[in-house]
Amino acid sequence: MSKIFLIPGLGADTRVYNNIELNEHEVTCVDWIEPHQTDTLATYGQKLIYQYRITSGSVVIGNSLGGMIAIEIAKAIPLNKVILISSIKTVHEAPRYFTFFRTLPLYKLIPGKTFTSMGFLIKPMFGKMSDADLWLFNDMLKNSSPTFLKWAMNASLAWKNEITPPNVFTIAGDNDRVFPYKRIKDAIIVKGGTHIMIYERAKEINKILKKILKK
Repeated sequence: MSKIFLIPGLGADTRVYNNIELNEHEVTCVDWIEPHQTDTLATYGQKLIYQYRITSGSVVIGNSLGGMIAIEIAKAIPLNKVILISSIKTVHEAPRYFTFFRTLPLYKLIPGKTFTSMGFLIKPMFGKMSDADLWLFNDMLKNSSPTFLKWAMNASLAWKNEITPPNVFTIAGDNDRVFPYKRIKDAIIVKGGTHIMIYERAKEINKILKKILKK
């Protein structure tokens, strides 16, 4: 039985894993902790290691931003497996709009509290979804810490990682508008999968996870 840690994405919480089945394993859901303004994704990953007692040989599953942080955790301690869902391993897989916002960081002009009220962008970013799913993702965003959201955007754009640690597996959707799959190397592709396929395509994700965890 593996010890598995689940890290959500930006603007989300551990409810994003509600449909993921890992009943045979010891699972810990990682809630966001408030960052210091000088934290990088690497130093934040170290804080999660300490806070949640993530030990060598564990499995870390990260969705979106959580995947980027999972990479930093894997660089700090040897993990059994690192599984990224709708995420990226290195700066070379980052979408082109990262470069735009690094050059012209307009998001810094927006008050942090405003980000929690931008639920109207969920459908355009994530694609078609049911009313129930839309409510859930909007609720997660509304309940996110404005301080964390602002920090995470800046830390993500400043992330320059070029190292892929051992035992990394990536699951990507071919309809992901946030992290386009064509830029992601050696990924398991889910046809029709969007950025929220971890929730809406959980049956397929569960099958893939079982195969990876058996390796």
